[in-house]
Amino acid sequence: MSLQESVAVANAALDQREVIIGASPFLHFYTGAMPANCAAAATGVQLVVMDLPADWMAAAAAGSKDLAGLWAVKSNAAGLAGYFRLYNNAQTICHQQGTITGLGGGGDMEMDDPNIPNNKWVIVDSYTLTSLSL
Repeated sequence: MSLQESVAVANAALDQREVIIGASPFLHFYTGAMPANCAAAATGVQLVVMDLPADWMAAAAAGSKDLAGLWAVKSNAAGLAGYFRLYNNAQTICHQQGTITGLGGGGDMEMDDPNIPNNKWVIVDSYTLTSLSL
């Protein structure tokens, strides 16, 4: 059996993620394969360091939570983005990581083109956290 929760509990859990990660976190993109877990050291070449807005996620509704504000920055290296990491605002704790693929590629984050040239604007248009317990 799968655990199920009310929409209210799912929304509260999603909103709490933003509280724990904190205001103005950083999103990093790297080349290569994702490390085994968030506690492991980052691998690959760091392509992007994006300072997210202070209120970086909208309030959860109907069991999902979407990005808020503008998530954009110029890349600092060239390469094929393989994974991302979401860090606290001191960039000392990785709180979340996931794969990056092209559109329709099934990654945790999908991009128009994950092959990033140096000094190119990288814009995250859509990012949604969804409850797995509804």
